Amino acid sequence: MTQLRFPEGLSAIAGEYDSILCDVWGVIHNGRAMFSEACEALVKFRAQGGHVCLITNAPVPKAQVIRYFEPLGVPNGAFDDCVTSGDATRAELKLRSGQSIWRLGGDEGWEHDRYLYEGLDLTFEDSAHADLLLCIGLRDMYNDQPEEYRAELKAGVDRGLPMICANPDKQVRVGGKLYWCAGALADIYEDLGGTVVYPGKPHAGIYRLALERLNALGHASSRILCIGDSPATDIRGATRQGYDSLYVGTGLKEHGPDFEQEVTDLLADYGENATYAMSGLRW
Repeated sequence: MTQLRFPEGLSAIAGEYDSILCDVWGVIHNGRAMFSEACEALVKFRAQGGHVCLITNAPVPKAQVIRYFEPLGVPNGAFDDCVTSGDATRAELKLRSGQSIWRLGGDEGWEHDRYLYEGLDLTFEDSAHADLLLCIGLRDMYNDQPEEYRAELKAGVDRGLPMICANPDKQVRVGGKLYWCAGALADIYEDLGGTVVYPGKPHAGIYRLALERLNALGHASSRILCIGDSPATDIRGATRQGYDSLYVGTGLKEHGPDFEQEVTDLLADYGENATYAMSGLRW
């Protein structure tokens, strides 16, 4: 285990890495506005010859994530490409061609969630007739509680339906408030004895896609730094892939004045080890 380091800014460690895999929500914006210092840091990293692939557990394809960047103020110069849990979920669904899907929830509603499966050979059924449960989120992320779904999820477990969890995150901070995500329902499903497939972080599929995207742009990467605000997904995922990680405190956890001790305790609570930690991403 390496000693957790607290650099003043990304510039202090940037020379050690070719590429950054950077989380989106909680690192470069909060759903309401961009974090200007974080975006500036990524722009400067790229200006020095580094490469950035944004990597997010958003349960929609890349195009639906980056369309919000301009309204939020996120500059195009902050990244080379973006890969989402929605992209990785589509790759998983392609392997299920011909199966019938029980679709559960979705933070943005049917008109947006359809991008997950447009063009795939899938049909949709109710829970009693489906082959597979696709969990996109709670039906009402603003008001529902995950435990309200336990009985409904048990019916799927009892039928032996595997679940594909399109967003492994359990919660997301929108502005100053936390809301539940599909990962919280997946926890209940596993608690009930069900099988869950996770295409997103911290699992390997989304990282493979990110490297494929960078390689397709001619950016071969051997020295990789993962940046994120979640010990359970960003830091754990980096560790599983053998990459260094930078925890930033602008997302799920609201930190107080003793940032270094709080982060040390937080990572210990999750049983994770980050390489670095900063109160917020900055150059």
